[in-house]
Amino acid sequence: MSAFRQTFTYHRSINWFPGHMARGIRQIKERLQRDVDLVVEFERLARRKRRLIVYNKADLADPAAEEPIRQAFTRQAHQSVVFTDANNNTNVDVVLQHAADAARQSAQRLARTTVMVVGMPNVGKSSIINALRRQGLGRGKAAVTGAQPGVTRTVAGTVKVLDNPEVHLLDTPGVMIPHIEDPITSLKVAVTGGIRDHLADEEMMADYLLFRLNQLGNAGYTTVLGLESPTDDVHRLLMHVAARIGAIRRGGEVDLSAAAMFFLRKYRDGRFGRLTLDDVNASTIAQHLGHK
Repeated sequence: MSAFRQTFTYHRSINWFPGHMARGIRQIKERLQRDVDLVVEFERLARRKRRLIVYNKADLADPAAEEPIRQAFTRQAHQSVVFTDANNNTNVDVVLQHAADAARQSAQRLARTTVMVVGMPNVGKSSIINALRRQGLGRGKAAVTGAQPGVTRTVAGTVKVLDNPEVHLLDTPGVMIPHIEDPITSLKVAVTGGIRDHLADEEMMADYLLFRLNQLGNAGYTTVLGLESPTDDVHRLLMHVAARIGAIRRGGEVDLSAAAMFFLRKYRDGRFGRLTLDDVNASTIAQHLGHK
């Protein structure tokens, strides 16, 4: 077959900033000023507070990206970075230790320390809280989680995760920047589940995912989907998937949207292996940090 596409053209920027996000940002800022000692952060929001940068769902990402990211944050931003998998407690103890250290070093010597968990939708903030609670206290689930973004919609009460020193976590709603300027960046956010699926074109997301898989030389999707060989034709792929899963509407019409969502779910579940949509290297990370 001919060579795979080398470029992907997309002009629509997918943006999602509902009212609960604007309200959530206001609540976060208010709590930051009042009683927060440490911020466990998935994206920069707290500028003057002590911060710990967490990349959750690291089990789904390319492991080769970890060291360049860690070095860049250490050298350029002087920030600690932890890569976690909350579902399997990977490095959860490291986050817990940072929280304990913040409690012990608190200049106010308060009876309890409050840690705020902030970040974009669907990065696993509530999962981290539940994992820290399991690890620190041996107790069950305290924060509600879900496959779609937007489950947590307000800054609520705190969840105790450690007795000595006493540490409480504050869950927050996922917050998005009001406008993502670059269409491809917004498409990446949608593909990874950071924007509600119905707001994006499922077939376009599937096409971009197919493009990136081929660009990265990742042909694992052929085995998972039962394809004879890799393809650069998303219509061919979705027709195959639709037939495989029985995605047929009344009247015999093929449901390509359902096939696209099946393809996307397999990616989000890690069935195609560990991969990162961004090109992660020293140059791209430096550019990213320079825009912070």
